[in-house]
Amino acid sequence: GGDGPPPGAQALSSDKIFLEDVRFYGHHGVTKAQQTVGAWFAVDAELMLDLAAAAASDDLRSTVDYGLIAARIVEVSTKERVNLLERLAGRLAQMLLAEFSCEEVRVRVRKLTPPMEGLQGIPGVELTRRRR
Repeated sequence: GGDGPPPGAQALSSDKIFLEDVRFYGHHGVTKAQQTVGAWFAVDAELMLDLAAAAASDDLRSTVDYGLIAARIVEVSTKERVNLLERLAGRLAQMLLAEFSCEEVRVRVRKLTPPMEGLQGIPGVELTRRRR
């Protein structure tokens, strides 16, 4: 006895669908130069959801289509300009929770070609949001 949860109990799922390095060219930033010249950005997204049905059925309808997630990330990110990576990450997290059946999302946004006066580095932000 004692194997697994009792019948009818909801197992805590640590399942996730993730996408890494979804790239797009955008004009987000605070300075006029950033807004004019633009930069390459990369987004990583994790959607926490129960994938047991998809693992059992092998049916796309029982999961989330990552191609659609990627397309929506690029659409939202290139639609209008924002000053801050934080704002962009917040918009993406909001969209993912609203449009896809997941309990929690984690979004990372990185600016791959930032103007930093000759210094090297890739700045980014990461947000985690849960369904209310």
